[in-house]
Amino acid sequence: MPAIRLTARDLSDLRLLAWGAYDPLDGFVGEDDHAFVVAGMRLASGHLWPFPIAPAVDVHEAAELRGQDEVELLTPDGDVVGTLAEPEVYKVDPVAEVEAVFGTDDPAHPGVAVVLDGGPWRVGGKVVVEADHSALALPAPFDRHPASPTAVRAAIAERGWRTVVAFQTRNPIHRAHEYLTKVALESVDGLLVHPLVGETKGDDIPADVRLRCYEALLDDYYPADRALLGLFPAPMRYAGPREAVFHAICRRNYGATHFIVGRDHAGVGDYYGTYAAQDLLREIGTEELGITPVFFEHSFYCAACGSMASGKTCPHDPDQHVHLSGTKVRELLAAGELPPVEFTRPEIGQLLIDASR
Repeated sequence: MPAIRLTARDLSDLRLLAWGAYDPLDGFVGEDDHAFVVAGMRLASGHLWPFPIAPAVDVHEAAELRGQDEVELLTPDGDVVGTLAEPEVYKVDPVAEVEAVFGTDDPAHPGVAVVLDGGPWRVGGKVVVEADHSALALPAPFDRHPASPTAVRAAIAERGWRTVVAFQTRNPIHRAHEYLTKVALESVDGLLVHPLVGETKGDDIPADVRLRCYEALLDDYYPADRALLGLFPAPMRYAGPREAVFHAICRRNYGATHFIVGRDHAGVGDYYGTYAAQDLLREIGTEELGITPVFFEHSFYCAACGSMASGKTCPHDPDQHVHLSGTKVRELLAAGELPPVEFTRPEIGQLLIDASR
């Protein structure tokens, strides 16, 4: 039987498809769905979905797969993980796709680069995979936290939460993030800290390092009966507003009722407006999203206030605000120096210093 060897990114998507995290998708998108999603963020059925998810294949693989009733899906190591029923091989315009999805065709954008590097051929079809297949299991240390929608929903039900706010992150949680998650928690039963632990760009902090930071922060600074650490093993696409839609839909599938959206959600560089993701989610509306977005402005520590604040609550000049660029934080950590406590908890800073040695 012909086979497709999936990339690590494709395997992450397959895992989440098998788990039901990408509902309404039940497989890799075919040609019609691909075109509808790129043009208008909807599947051919009319369901909301922000970007195509389908493995790229080269021209030789495309020729081999065309006309097959079924093909095997292989892990990057070559092990069979499932099958793709009635595969549909089709050709797309990668430049038009990235311009619509990412708002740019700049290959310096990490999400754009992946699509352009994949070439024009894609394959779609219904995936047939056992949700508990060993190839889909997360390795240590990620296996100590719930990662599938079924497991996270069960943890929520066990706690008796009726309303749950989810927080997406691909970075360690600094004081500003801690502030907004706790503000959001004030109005719901529980907080789902739901970091993305799939593939990210090379200069992002590795997921295992971040995991230790999340664990330390939740152990010491959040109430155990009101906060849950779950994992979201999706790849990061850095698609800004469209990825905010994706993150909201997936968190709905994980059982959250509310979803935190701050400034430049899922952004990278200067490709997106500061609050473009919030604008798009407002335009779509809570009813269609199936989850309630909770919007926050940029937050910071204000020396004059003596507390965390945002532009909505702080009247003081910006020179009273503690701001550190990513470059400055990396310089401090590389020198073995803790960032100021107004920026991050000392325990988190020390974990990052230890990881950088």
